[in-house]
This record gives sequence, structure tokens and C-alpha cells, in this order.
Amino acid sequence: MINSTPENSAEFPLSIKIPDFVGFILERLGKRGFSAFVVGGAIRDQLIGRTAIDWDIATDAGPTEIKSVFRDITHFSLKHETVTLVDSGIGYEVTSMRGNRGEKADILSDLAHRDFTINAMAYDALKSIVLDPFYGASDIKAKRISAVIDPADRFKEDPLRMLRAFRIAGELGFEVDKNTLDVIPLLSPLITQVSNERIRDELIKILMCAKPSGLLEMLREFGLLEYIIPELLEGYGMEQNLCHRFSVFEHIIGTVDNAPPDKILRLAALLHDIGKPRVREEVDGKIHFYNHEAAGAKMAEEIMERLRFSREEIRRVTGLVLNHMVNYNLSWTDAALRRLIRRAGRENISDLIALRRADIIAHGKDDDKLALISHLKERIDKMKHNTLTNMADLALDGKRVMAILGLGQCPEVGEALEMLLDLVIENPEMNTEEILTEKLKELRGKKAI
Repeated sequence: MINSTPENSAEFPLSIKIPDFVGFILERLGKRGFSAFVVGGAIRDQLIGRTAIDWDIATDAGPTEIKSVFRDITHFSLKHETVTLVDSGIGYEVTSMRGNRGEKADILSDLAHRDFTINAMAYDALKSIVLDPFYGASDIKAKRISAVIDPADRFKEDPLRMLRAFRIAGELGFEVDKNTLDVIPLLSPLITQVSNERIRDELIKILMCAKPSGLLEMLREFGLLEYIIPELLEGYGMEQNLCHRFSVFEHIIGTVDNAPPDKILRLAALLHDIGKPRVREEVDGKIHFYNHEAAGAKMAEEIMERLRFSREEIRRVTGLVLNHMVNYNLSWTDAALRRLIRRAGRENISDLIALRRADIIAHGKDDDKLALISHLKERIDKMKHNTLTNMADLALDGKRVMAILGLGQCPEVGEALEMLLDLVIENPEMNTEEILTEKLKELRGKKAI
């Protein structure tokens, strides 16, 4: 569709099929005497040929007026000057137009304060015309991300836009314009003014791009990474042992590329070797990173807490980091596999294997570890659903243990259940009430509990 638009045209005709609810919003605002336009990513996506997901509206009505016009529609307001209207569970943002201080806002002044030219277009549904005062259509054709008018002014208005420039480029396969790039190193310290929650959300979007490594490298090169996850820079240029072709930092971002596009897996890949620089040792000319997974899990927790991730997200990622050193070989018994499943958690074992596979690929070495991890996956897939890994899987519960041992609630009950679970993991056929009862009596007789 983009090929049909005029070059360097400030406006051009285009018929865009808009959702019914968006049409309703525009029509009602118009009937109340307000101007309203579809703005932002929806127009960009239409011109690129992508399905538009976010439909945003700019209007010269103020927030209070927007709420009054749509008092009969479910709405909420989380952002300054923006009211989100809800239809069938989907939110549509209606935002008051921005303008220069002391001047009345209109659509042109609003577009002048948007981040990038490809997002600074507005659609007039009544006239079926796209307003494009900053030639975003031309930048789409050139696959270019350019800040509107003055990059420094746009980034000072919202420093998160520096991250967004790289993220949008990664999502669309575009390049960031040189004039826009050049100001980022000078303004990168301003990213500290942005809330950790907003940085977190943008970081996740970067990690979910098709090839995050290039974007992460640009965050490093242009000075943003040191204010977001400075711990990653500790591994930049750090040589590893003979198992690795790349430095710690290069290996980490390569692992992210090779991890499946899942938020938890990509985060675990980003943080899996974060502890290596802290534990690096050189003994007899050989480089070692002993217990880097434990150090990394602790650092991952601190980083994720700082970026305001949820407790559940932190638990899952740190668990993967802690257990990612799976050095499987063909001598592993089924009991060893059950212990691995128990350690990782049945719900996390597939993610752990996927992470380890990405880790091995990012070594950059041709060895048999990749074939071994594939073999491990086959064995795990066959047994993970039938493997006893939790106390809840035991034929005896805590109440029965207390009755058999003549105990009340106390730590010894948990210790007894742990012992029984260890027995069952080694020998699943022992998981019957009769056998476990007998084992408890034996343990009690030996005063092991």
C-alpha cells in the first residue's frame, strides 16, 4: 500500500478500514463539535501492510470533556491527558492534542510533538485523507526511524523514546536515522528519569524482537545499557574458556537470539551468565567460572526487582538461571532425570532444556553437546508427566506421617516427607502406602527422624 503514496507529500488520500468502535468515537466527538483523528501506529501499520493492533485517537477535547462525551462508556484514565474507552474488553486511547506552551493545540501541533515521523501521521476519516506533515510515509519507504523535527527535543520530552527508537527499528526491520542516533549518547543519562516499570516494558519488547542481539549491542554502543542493566557490561570483552568462541557479553546476547521468543526464556537467556564476571578465576592458565549460576541467580533477582518484575516472573527466571548448567551425558539414569525434573520443577523443565539448548548454540563451537541436549529432551518428554517430583505425589500425606510417627506439626514431619520423596525418586515402584509406611517405621527405628 505504501508504494501508492506520493513522495514527500504533506497529505494524501487513503481509505482505511477502521474498527466500528473507532468510527463511533470519531462520530460522537464530531457531533459534539470536537475534531478527532486516528493517529500513530495504526496508520503506520496500514501503510506497511501490517494488521493494526492499537487504534489511538487525538482530539481537541480535554480529558474532562472526553469523559463527559463518553460518560455512558466504560472508561479509565491512567495516563496524563488520556482517557481509555473500553469496548468488548479492548481499550482505545483518546488523548487530548498537545501544543506549544501558550498556544491552542491542533492536530499539526500535536503531531509535531510525537516521537518519530512514521508515528506522526493522522487520518481524517471524514475526508479519507492522511495528514503527513513530517513525511513519515517517505521514511517508511526508506525503512528509516527519524525523530520529529529535533531529536534532542523529542528525547528530552520523553527519554524512553531513545529505547523505543531501537525497539521499533528491531520490530520493523528499519534503521535509525543518523541524526537521530547521534544525539542518543549525549542524552542517554536522561533515561534515569524514566520509571523502572516503563523501562521494563520496553526492554521486554526489545527482547521479543526477532534478533535482539543487534538491539542490545546498540544499547551498549550508544550508552543506554549502563543505566538499565550495567551488570551486563561487566562481561563485555571478557574472554572465556576453550568451550566458548565468544566473550561473556557476546555469548549472552547470542543466547538471547537462540532462545524461543517467550518472555521468561528471553529474560533467563539475558541473565543466565550475568554472574560470570563476579566469579571468574584463572588457575594454571585456565579460565573458570565456578558456581556462576548461583551468583547469577542472585544478581538476576536483584536486577528484576529493580525493574519491578512480578514475584512469579522473578521466581521462574531465577530458577532457570540457577539450574541452567545441565551437563547431561548418556550415563544418566532415569533417577538422575527425575532428580533434574524435581530440581527444576515439572512445569519448568521444558523451558530449562530450551534455555540450555540456546546456551550451547551460543558457545559457537561444534561439539556433541547439542546432540546430547536433544537426546535429553526426548527422554524428559517421555517421562516428565509421569514422574513423581513433589510431596503431593506421595502415597502418604503429612497427616498420615504424623499419625504413623506419633508426631504433631513439627519440622520432623517435613524431613520425613523429604526422605520418602528421595526414596520414591530413586525407586518409583516404592510409592505405595504400605511400602512407605514400612520405610517410615524403619527410619523411626533407626532414629533417622
